[in-house]
Amino acid sequence: MSDRYDRARGALVGLALGDALGMPTQLLPRQWIVERYGALTGFVDAPDCNEISRGTPAGRVTDDTDQALILGRLLVEGDGRVDPRRLADELLSWEARMVDLGSADLLGPSTRRALQLLAEGAPIDASGRWGDTNGAAMRVAPVGIAYPPAPIDRLVDAVADANRVTHDTTVANAGAAAVAAAVSAGIDGATPAEAIRLGIEAARLGAARGSYIPGADVAARIEWACDLVAGNVAGNVAGNVAGNVAGRPDPLDVIYRLVGTGVATQEAVPAAFAVVSLYPDDTWQACLAAASLGGDSDTVAAMVGAITGACHGYAALPGDAVATLTAVNQDLANPRLGIAALAERLLGLRDRLGAR
Repeated sequence: MSDRYDRARGALVGLALGDALGMPTQLLPRQWIVERYGALTGFVDAPDCNEISRGTPAGRVTDDTDQALILGRLLVEGDGRVDPRRLADELLSWEARMVDLGSADLLGPSTRRALQLLAEGAPIDASGRWGDTNGAAMRVAPVGIAYPPAPIDRLVDAVADANRVTHDTTVANAGAAAVAAAVSAGIDGATPAEAIRLGIEAARLGAARGSYIPGADVAARIEWACDLVAGNVAGNVAGNVAGNVAGRPDPLDVIYRLVGTGVATQEAVPAAFAVVSLYPDDTWQACLAAASLGGDSDTVAAMVGAITGACHGYAALPGDAVATLTAVNQDLANPRLGIAALAERLLGLRDRLGAR
């Protein structure tokens, strides 16, 4: 239990670390980030040019962490199932608090559209019909902690059920299933490479859940993205794109330019897995790299942190960074609301679900 608890806590804290590292760089171009910071080495304040996060202090998490914790608490309260109406209400309440605080970092496009449809009287089963962006994948880590990796179909069904109110589509389910399965594998002691393989399998299954949305196959793009940065494709294709024909291109440039780091599930999730494959041994370095990408970097880094954090555990995270994260985000340490207690409760749920 103590080893699994370390991994569960590592998944949630890793998610929060990646999220906070990517907070100042989110939706900024990679070239600007490289010119300003080179490569990130730690938390930084949001720059004034960032219309989303400016004014936010270094180390503060965003909606990625907040929504994951909301989902995790509802999952525990529902004994493995997230009540869709409760989730909708909690997300609306969260956004209202952010507005009161003057934050511009609010709900994503798919979630906002779904909640607007609910407000207009749409039934729960119809509200997530068009939700295809990465909001489901960014918050799904608690499902991976709560559900064992086998049977894989049950895990993927749980992901789709949690997604239904805002992201009830084939693309979103594929992306979220990939992240949840990779986290779940990590909780059981899988290496990052093994977690990636299970994530790809889950993405294939997830693509059969929800309403059809045209788009690139998430499982295939994860495989391709990991091969790309490993050099199987990069040497042949990416040199011209990255502006480095003679030598090997920077793999983060390859991810940014070819895989993409936008809010589309088909970009953000494969980008996260590509970063995991590049930095399989160090959660902190993997999160720093993901946060340096640009685009939707807080979400990509949050997914990277959740997967690698599950594989390596809380004990492998740098203590000074965790202390900063905790001090800046005091709710994360709150015994009732925080990560440590939630990780333990999710593991208890995992044991109950595994026994059924």
